Amino acid sequence: MKAAQLFVKCLENEDVEYVFGIPGEENLDLMDALLDSPIEFILTRHEQGGAFMADVYGRLTGRAGVCLSTLGPGATNLVTGVADANMDRAPVVAIAGQAATTRLHKESHQVLDLVNLFQPITKYSTQILSPNIIPEIVRKAFKVAEIEKPGCSFIDFPEDIAKMSVDKKPLKRQSPTAPAPNFEKVRQAADLLSQAKHPVIIAGNGVVRAKASEALIEFAAKLNIPVATTFMAKGVIPCRHDLSIGTIGLQAHDYVACGIDRADVVMCVGYDIVEYQPAFWNHNPGCKIIHVDTHPAEVDEYYIVETGVLGDIGRSLESIASISHRHSDSGVANLKTMMEYEFHQYDEDQAFPVKPQKVIHDLRQALGDEDIVVCDVGAHKMWMARMYNAQAPNTCIISNGFASMGIALPGAIAAKLAKPEQVSVAVTGDAGFLMNCQEIETAVRLNLALIVLVWNDSEYGLIKWKQLNEFGRESNIHFNNPDLVKFADAFGAKGYRIEHTDELLPTLEKAIQDNCVVIIDCPVDYSENIKLTQQLGQMICPT
Repeated sequence: MKAAQLFVKCLENEDVEYVFGIPGEENLDLMDALLDSPIEFILTRHEQGGAFMADVYGRLTGRAGVCLSTLGPGATNLVTGVADANMDRAPVVAIAGQAATTRLHKESHQVLDLVNLFQPITKYSTQILSPNIIPEIVRKAFKVAEIEKPGCSFIDFPEDIAKMSVDKKPLKRQSPTAPAPNFEKVRQAADLLSQAKHPVIIAGNGVVRAKASEALIEFAAKLNIPVATTFMAKGVIPCRHDLSIGTIGLQAHDYVACGIDRADVVMCVGYDIVEYQPAFWNHNPGCKIIHVDTHPAEVDEYYIVETGVLGDIGRSLESIASISHRHSDSGVANLKTMMEYEFHQYDEDQAFPVKPQKVIHDLRQALGDEDIVVCDVGAHKMWMARMYNAQAPNTCIISNGFASMGIALPGAIAAKLAKPEQVSVAVTGDAGFLMNCQEIETAVRLNLALIVLVWNDSEYGLIKWKQLNEFGRESNIHFNNPDLVKFADAFGAKGYRIEHTDELLPTLEKAIQDNCVVIIDCPVDYSENIKLTQQLGQMICPT
C-alpha cells in the first residue's frame, strides 16, 4: 500500500474520529487515502480554526484531536492553536504536508523547517523520512500527546514519502497508567491537613483530565475543607456545593482570595502554575503547600512544597482522606452568603446595554448542568470565570494557559461534534468572534446546532480595562463591527439582536429550540469592569 494509506490506517488504529483542516498540494495522497476511511475530514476555513477544534476536542474527550495542513503558510497557520493546546495540556496531533525530500536541502518554494518551528511549542516534533517508520511515529505521537501531562505532537509528512510503497501495519496501542501514591508522602499530607486550622484546596485542570471530580468532592466533604478552582477547573466541584468558594485567577482580591489568605495549609490538586501564578494567591509566608498531582511541582519561589503526593489523583485523594481528621468548621458560611448575594444581585436588572452579571445569569438559566460553553478571551472571560456557575467538569471551557483569542467558535464546533447531545455555546467578545468568524460557514455546512453569544462593545474591552487601571486613559481600542444579524443571514445561519434586556433569556431559549447555527448580538455594558475593580479594591473579607 501507499505510505499515505498506512498513515491513515495508523490514525484509525488510534480511534481517530475527525481530522480538522485544509487540503493542499503537499497532502494530496493523505487526503485521497482519507476517502476510503471511516475517519471524517472536517474541512475548516482556516488552519487556526482546525487547530482550535482539535484542541477543544482533545480537552473534552481525553483523546488526541487531529488537525492537518499543507506546508509553509498552511503549517504556520496551525501555530497559535497548537501552542494553545500544548500550554493548556490538551492532547493534539498536528500533521503538515511537506515538500519532497529532494528539495528540503535548499531554498525552495514554501519550504520551512517545520520540525524546528514546532519543536518549542510541542512535546514531540518529527519528520517522516521513510515509510517504514510511519507506525512508530504515529504511535509515539499519540502516546506522547495523550499521557500526562498531555500536549501536542507534530508530524511533518513529505509528499514523496507519502507516495512510496510500504508493507507495514499499525502498532499495538499502549499507554502507562499512573502509579499508586507513596504511602509516606500520603501520611505527611494527612498529618499536615489534620493539624491545620484553616486548610483550603485549590483544584486545577489536572483534576478534569484525571476524571477525579467525584473523588475531589468526596474528599472535601469527608474532611470538610473548602475548594477553590482555577479557570480551567471550573465545575470539578459544583458551584452550588457548600464547600465551593469560587474561582481564582482574577489577579484581584476577590472573595475566593479571602478563603486562601487565611489558610495555613493549601492543598493544590492537579494544579499547574501556568493556570494562575502562585505569586498572585500565595501571600502568606507561613502557609504550607501540599502538591497532589501526577508529576512533581514546577520550581517557583512562591510554590515551595511541604510535601508532594505523586500518582493517580483519585487514589491519592482517597488515601489521604482515609487517615486524615475531619475539620469541624469549614469557615466559609459567611463567605458563601456574601458570594451568593453578589452573584444574584443583578438577576432582575433591566438596564441596557446589558450588564455582564445579567448576561451570565440569563445564560445560566437557559442551559442545563451538562451543556457546554466555550469561552473566548477578553473582558467577558473574566466575568464568565468569576460568575458562571459551572456544575460539572468540562462544561465551561476556558483557555488560560496560552489564553488565545479566537478559540470560542471553533471550540464550540468541536464541542458539538464531541458531545452532540449537549447544547454548545460559544461565548465571545466581538473582537474574538471576528478573528475566526469564517468558521460559521463550517458549522452551517455541517448542519450543527450551536449558539454564538457575542458580547458587543465595539472595542477591546479587557485592554481598555487594563489601560484605565494602569494609566487612567485608553489607547487605540475602538473598532467598528458588521451588522451581525445580516452576517448570520449571509452564511445561512439565524441572527438575533438584543435591543432590550428582557429579550435575552427568551432569545437564548429560542436559539436552543431553533436547533441550528444561531448568532446573538448582545450589547454589553462594560462600565461594570471598573466598578468591579473598585469593589474588589475595597472589599473586606468576612470573619
